[in-house]
Amino acid sequence: MSRPAIVFIGFMGAGKSTALAAARSAGLETTEIDDLMEAELGMPIAEAFERHGEEGFREREAELVGELLERADGGAIALGGGSVLSERVRAALPRHTVVWLQVDAATAWARIADSDRPLARGAEDVERLLATRLPLYERLADAVVQGADRGVVARALPWIEALAGLPEGTKLLWASSASGEYPVLVGRGLFGELREGGLWPPPGRPFLVGDSFTLGRIKDWLLEPFAGTVVIIDHPISGEAHKTMDDAKAILEAMARRGMTREDYVLALGGGVVGDLAGFCAHVYQRGVPVVQVPTTLVAQVDSAYGGKTGVDLPQGKNYVGAYHLPAAVIADTETLGTLPPAELAAGFVEALKTGLLAGGELWERVRGIEALDPAGLDDVVFACARYKCEVVAADERDAGLRHVLNLGHTVGHAIEAASGYTRYRHGEAVAIGLLAALRLSEAPELRDEVEEILRRHDLPTRLDPEIAVDAVLDALQRDKKRTAEGVGFVLLSEPGEPRAGQLVDPDRVRAAVEELHP
Repeated sequence: MSRPAIVFIGFMGAGKSTALAAARSAGLETTEIDDLMEAELGMPIAEAFERHGEEGFREREAELVGELLERADGGAIALGGGSVLSERVRAALPRHTVVWLQVDAATAWARIADSDRPLARGAEDVERLLATRLPLYERLADAVVQGADRGVVARALPWIEALAGLPEGTKLLWASSASGEYPVLVGRGLFGELREGGLWPPPGRPFLVGDSFTLGRIKDWLLEPFAGTVVIIDHPISGEAHKTMDDAKAILEAMARRGMTREDYVLALGGGVVGDLAGFCAHVYQRGVPVVQVPTTLVAQVDSAYGGKTGVDLPQGKNYVGAYHLPAAVIADTETLGTLPPAELAAGFVEALKTGLLAGGELWERVRGIEALDPAGLDDVVFACARYKCEVVAADERDAGLRHVLNLGHTVGHAIEAASGYTRYRHGEAVAIGLLAALRLSEAPELRDEVEEILRRHDLPTRLDPEIAVDAVLDALQRDKKRTAEGVGFVLLSEPGEPRAGQLVDPDRVRAAVEELHP
């Protein structure tokens, strides 16, 4: 039986030729479709377009590429930017490992502006063509490689090659930002297969930080690959009330007592609270040790495990003490979602809803259309949300501007958590109420009504507990850690895909939006 090939897809200027060079250096046989087409047609691509027109060129391309993919036996292949427009080509791709080299329109144009591209004579052509092809790239990709660094594929290649041996449906995201890069795997039953592929576990001893509830449910199931080497720090983490400096101190002291060194690493197994707390401890222990995030809840798998934000709470506010510490890897085994209580799954869904609102397009359509939360049917949502967040982090790792959009619904949501002492609501439930306030402040009544209906559909709160005073929420708002001398900046959104960060709002309007949340 023929072996799958690694097939690089992506827009003009995405770096497919450079990716092939990395594959050749790794000993793979490589094929570049543009070279084959020029040899087949006996002329440069630009001349072939001029002589045969796009339709004639695409017909010949579909025949050549389709046949190549159907008979390919291993190796690496780089398709032309428009090869995926062919139905025959798309039908031949599922047996291969398809790697999308992601590039934005501005970077693509900067790279190809001086070349002869018959379909891209200007920046406007690039934006238009990329917009039409993006849905195809997204749908076909088994792996997405982010980042403008042309050497990134060489570093990601071992993980790309491993995909063929991982459970069917597993997807890889290679996340890149200013201070580093790391693999994100999303799939079912990953740990054992990673061990067999030789990529896992990494060197050093894993010091597992987890809460008693999660460890009791899935410790043995997930940790078989570590074969007794894991050092377990079982901490009574349960919600924000246990994400404090005292909790961090207890974990750090346990690491020191058990002899953790800088050659070891932290394994954060659990939800968002565990990930934040364990990541913070990894950052400060002996001035920094690696952390591998293993998110087991929906809120962590769609949002908090990525981007390197860590932190603990103070009485004055949420995440008042923290650091940026990118993970060494994120392993999101979506089988764990089936172990969650329905209320916990619903609370995590709020972060997916928020991300859909921010991203707009296909992700918003997918999220808004979910009638019932089936843990077995959320893999594509988890991966899409992870990709969106990592794109934002790549552009603004240290929260200087764009990354603020990820706080949609969180400004009021965090204030609600603080006002209730972090005991009344799960994080996602507080953000659900905060989303309604943000959409009221955005003057988007129809969208607010739709979001409220979606929240009700999933048995999520849409009103404040009557015992939580409006003034307590407003007082907590004034302690928001992103507050500047000008005031608290809100993320507003009038339509999906169009967030506006740092918006100052009249205090009377903020009060009215919070008062509306009372029953």
